[in-house]
Amino acid sequence: MKYVDEFRDSELILKTSEEIRRLVDPNYHYRIMEVCGGHTFSIFRFGLQNLLPENIELVHGPGCPVCVLPMGRMDDGLSIARQSDVIFTAFGDVMRVPGRLGTPLELRAKGADIRMIYSPLDALKIAIDHPDRKVVLFAIGFETTAPSTALTLLRARELNVPNFFVFSNHVLILPAIRAILDSPDMRIDGFIGPGHCSAVIGARPYEFIAKNYGKPVVISGFEPLDLLQSILMLVKQMREGRSEVENQYSRVVPSDGNISALKAMNEVFEVRPFFEWRGLGFISQSALKLRPEFSRWDAEVHFQVEGVRVTDPKAAQCGEVLKGVLKPHQCKLFGKECTPEHPVGALMVSSEGACAAYYHHVHLRQAVGE
Repeated sequence: MKYVDEFRDSELILKTSEEIRRLVDPNYHYRIMEVCGGHTFSIFRFGLQNLLPENIELVHGPGCPVCVLPMGRMDDGLSIARQSDVIFTAFGDVMRVPGRLGTPLELRAKGADIRMIYSPLDALKIAIDHPDRKVVLFAIGFETTAPSTALTLLRARELNVPNFFVFSNHVLILPAIRAILDSPDMRIDGFIGPGHCSAVIGARPYEFIAKNYGKPVVISGFEPLDLLQSILMLVKQMREGRSEVENQYSRVVPSDGNISALKAMNEVFEVRPFFEWRGLGFISQSALKLRPEFSRWDAEVHFQVEGVRVTDPKAAQCGEVLKGVLKPHQCKLFGKECTPEHPVGALMVSSEGACAAYYHHVHLRQAVGE
């Protein structure tokens, strides 16, 4: 399969692994953060850490939208879902995210009309088919998914669908990276830039990381060779004393992004003054809300959402894992009270969450002696 098989070529993978080992400084401990949850999943799935020298540490970043969703936002959504005239729609990962009021699946079991969707357009169709009900889309994701929400809202306006509402939890990747770089307890030597997100925003927006912070960035694809090539490119930059933005994923990511997608986003959304991220706290200019001209479709306006703040369970250490301070297995609850079947924190829910990826691809293998 073109663009897949050649990036899983075992000979090329081993050759790249050997080149990384040859180039690294054996006396230096490299800390490289993969920002994207999809990269985290691939790293664990393909066992890529085992192909790297011991002095390269991969740090798992905040690029999983479900994982950075604070419990308060989940509770705000569930408070809407409990209303008898509401059909609440959400993507699969969201259905199992725990809030103080439980999960959407648990609330559905108690009688709430909560439905899983695969596209924002699915929610709009439900609204058209049920004009007597208020249909709420729990919109979530980075710049990757925000354009599809925006285009759906534009379609709702075109069709004049009055019973369709969007509860926006869309967040922006660059302010999160900046928050990590500004954190005093973090030491990151370089970044593996997200692939899907960059396909929308392009490669240029990451230049501040190299120019202002002196950290190299390589935007990467998701196959084993993609990631190893990106790590090799980062090591070469560090070895040569360079800090640049390089694009390993040029077959998908253009320098200036997807102009049509960005135009739709900018027409529908504006940036919030601040937004809470699980594990990172409040980050300014880091999330999207509907513009005033779309307020009639804004769930936060229509349902007068209070914006409840809820602290994570005391024993959970999601924040430390999200910031790369702890590895998943170092959390006190990992594999015990917190499992994919009974998640305490959101990192154990999504397949892109560091804890769920580690559990499925490392913890279980160790448990059976592989």
